[in-house]
Amino acid sequence: MLLFFTLGLLVHFVFFVSIFDIYFTSPLVHGMTPHFTPLPPPARRLVLLVADGLRADSLYELDENGNSRAPFLRNIIMHEGSWGISHTRVPTESRPGHVALIAGFYEDVSAVAKGWKENPVEFDSLFNESKYTWSWGSPDILPMFAKGASGDHVYTHSYDAKKEDFGAHDATKLDSWVFDNVKDFFHAARNNQSLFSKINEEKIVFFLHLLGLDTNGHAHRPSSRDYKDNIKKVDDGVKEIVSMFKHFYGNDGKTTFIFTSDHGMTDWGSHGAGHPSETLTPLITWGAGIKYPQKVSAQQFDDAFLKEWRLENWKRRDVNQADIAPLMASLIGVPFPLNSVGILPVDYLNNTDLFKAESVFTNAVQILEQFKVKMTQKKEVTLSFLFTPFKLLSDSTQLNILRKARSYIKQKKFDEVVSLCKELIHLALKGLSYYHTYDRFFLGISVVTGFVGWTSYASLLIIKSHSNLIRGVSKEVKKPSHLLPCSFVAIGILVAFFLLIQACPWTYYVYCLLPVPIWYAVLREFQVIQDLVASLLSFPLSHFVGYLLVFTLGIEILVLSFFYRYMLTAGLIAFAGWPFLTQLWTRAKITSLSWTFFSLLLAVFPLMPVVGRKPDISLVMGAGLLLLLLSLFVVTSLMKRKGSFIKEELLVHGLQMLSTVLSMYVVYSTHSSLLKKQGLPLMNQIVSWATLASSLVVPLLSSPVLFQRLFSILLSLMSTYLLLSTGYEALFPLVLSCLMCVWIYIEQETLQQSGVSCKQQLTSIQFSYNTDITQFRQLYLDDIRRAFFLVFFLVTAFFGTGNIASINRVFCNQKIMQIGISIPFILIPFVLVMCAFEAVQLTTQLSSKGKMNYLRSIGFHFFFLVKDYGSWLDIGTRYSIYSRASLISGDIISHYVIVMSMTIFLVFLNGLAQLLMTKKLRLCGKPKSHLI
Repeated sequence: MLLFFTLGLLVHFVFFVSIFDIYFTSPLVHGMTPHFTPLPPPARRLVLLVADGLRADSLYELDENGNSRAPFLRNIIMHEGSWGISHTRVPTESRPGHVALIAGFYEDVSAVAKGWKENPVEFDSLFNESKYTWSWGSPDILPMFAKGASGDHVYTHSYDAKKEDFGAHDATKLDSWVFDNVKDFFHAARNNQSLFSKINEEKIVFFLHLLGLDTNGHAHRPSSRDYKDNIKKVDDGVKEIVSMFKHFYGNDGKTTFIFTSDHGMTDWGSHGAGHPSETLTPLITWGAGIKYPQKVSAQQFDDAFLKEWRLENWKRRDVNQADIAPLMASLIGVPFPLNSVGILPVDYLNNTDLFKAESVFTNAVQILEQFKVKMTQKKEVTLSFLFTPFKLLSDSTQLNILRKARSYIKQKKFDEVVSLCKELIHLALKGLSYYHTYDRFFLGISVVTGFVGWTSYASLLIIKSHSNLIRGVSKEVKKPSHLLPCSFVAIGILVAFFLLIQACPWTYYVYCLLPVPIWYAVLREFQVIQDLVASLLSFPLSHFVGYLLVFTLGIEILVLSFFYRYMLTAGLIAFAGWPFLTQLWTRAKITSLSWTFFSLLLAVFPLMPVVGRKPDISLVMGAGLLLLLLSLFVVTSLMKRKGSFIKEELLVHGLQMLSTVLSMYVVYSTHSSLLKKQGLPLMNQIVSWATLASSLVVPLLSSPVLFQRLFSILLSLMSTYLLLSTGYEALFPLVLSCLMCVWIYIEQETLQQSGVSCKQQLTSIQFSYNTDITQFRQLYLDDIRRAFFLVFFLVTAFFGTGNIASINRVFCNQKIMQIGISIPFILIPFVLVMCAFEAVQLTTQLSSKGKMNYLRSIGFHFFFLVKDYGSWLDIGTRYSIYSRASLISGDIISHYVIVMSMTIFLVFLNGLAQLLMTKKLRLCGKPKSHLI
């Protein structure tokens, strides 16, 4: 048994990590030659100002008095430069946003395994190609570009990371620090000959990362006075910096300024998904090489922003975020970043048509070279008769387009050059994607083969050991044949040889060879398969089709609930009516009514908003009071039973009630402290940590009697859950626990209804750590329904009040959140469900093996839906038409990861639930018996 579970965990781990090799390998290639425009650049230096978390509408719109929040930048738009909207891509996070701006490519998807702050692979950037770059700002962003730079020419100046704690400080000070240090830097340069010489070189970059807006947006939301005042602060700072640059360089007209943002922010202060408030960022450019404002009478855009912002008479030039990198490179004459996929926005350039044509031609050659390197790499590791080239961009096509473009330049047909080069760029980008996903189908088939094989093998073992389906189909056991193992050994050798001659990575061997022993194990159970088929054929066809449809419908409901939370509501409503469709209503009216009531009450939670709502501490206080009242009721009831409630247990429940009161105080105190910008009090942090540490220990001191232990677990875990709640979600574990208790009762009723005798009454059951496996009975069809209930409740526990994306709402403990303490917020409902199922297993003598197959079936769905682009944060929530339109990979990969993680961690959660339900610790003295 232990070997089976170990193998199961290993196989599921392989399935889990497979998507990172199949869908999320780095698209970057290396070995290209740098290319730059072969004409003198218009600027000697470039100043890049990135206001982290600044929305386009927040900057461009006028206030209630008709005045701009950023008068200096507004004046630039009208009198000095060009402007537009920079369209970011999901995930709208700081790391991928800055990579797109400075390196010219969209997020390095392999970074999903390390987080956005790390560089799992090297990449080229504008800073690396510059002669010198000086940068000021956040320690989370600046090192990312200095780390991969060749040589010692990228200099970073960062403040202490502790200053980013927006709960305790005025976030505008982060921006003031940047502006002040830039001024001090230039003042010091006048007295430092070496530094003075460097900053007077050409091809240099100054990068100012302004984090204040992002910090204020998270803490107070973009509609707040703090956020809007911060915009004014940034505008004033930019004005001072521009004035200083002009004065320092003698107004030589060789400085280009670019002001933009890495991402926007939702109305409720989050980012990461694809809402327009997150993907639309401002872009304002002025100075050397930039077009002056162009007045127009009409402009055609698919939005009404121009009228709202009263900028309809100034030409708007929109770009994709990655297009800014080649723009900056062409302005100061450095090579385009080698990994850039941005397309030069020539409409921003104030230069000759020849310069524009040469720049776009260089842009096309730079992207084409990435395509050629990628094609060569794939061709070298693929057998010649199996290699299928990208037909739209053959060698002859490449040469024809390049020759024609060069010919047009000589003929001064510059518009034709730009059009032709953009066509070449689009083809090269398609080719890059083609070769990057070249092995995806092959690997996908291998993983799916293993996935199906393992699910089949696990199902056969369950049927063999815990089912009576194969009874009465007795057949003579044949002597094992050597043909089967020899055949699979030969298949394994052929697969390994095929991978070896193609120089495949070692992970390919795992994905392709793993199905071989799995399917060998399946076919070894051929006798069971025969018996199963014979048993199924004896079933009435209508019954078989009916069961199959119900099973499929259940799986699809679970899958849809990952995308649409209201499907959980639909499922819970169906659960509420279940007793009335069976004989349960006649046998146990009170239990059936309780089941219906709590199912309908729980069905409300998935309909509640996940994000975009204001904190309501009164609901948290209300949940705490309800818990205290319930505790008093339970303790009073137990004390009335003579001899059943000893002093030690009374002390334990008293400590748990005290912990609840302290949690309520901490939530209220922290909420008030953060509103006053006083940060998180030290005492609150100590209490929070102590509550967390005790939440899994104190229940072990309580009585092992079934419902007493369950209630003790609820009390301890709720104290921690209250600390991480800001609204209605504080009530969720209470309602969920009530439904779980009713579930325990109703499952025993269904078992008695089916004719299986129950050995003990629920009120007399005590948990024992050493459960006798002989107590497990044969499995029945109704046990499939029990397994479905468990999986449905687990999914409800995860998505009932939101998802990972909504954890940013837990602002009360943001400092604690930064070190991962929010994990209990996710796990506590899981533990409550698993403890309840532990009780169901004991009371119904049910084996726990079958529940895994539901999760495998769900994971199988999501494996085929994964894509390698999209939002990582928008999980399972569709709160607007914009989110609905961006139903893409981030959701699917997150769903797949959730399901596979759930399958793996279900084993550990099961062990944790067993520990919580069966282990008994004593404060002092000898063990005493519990008389019920």
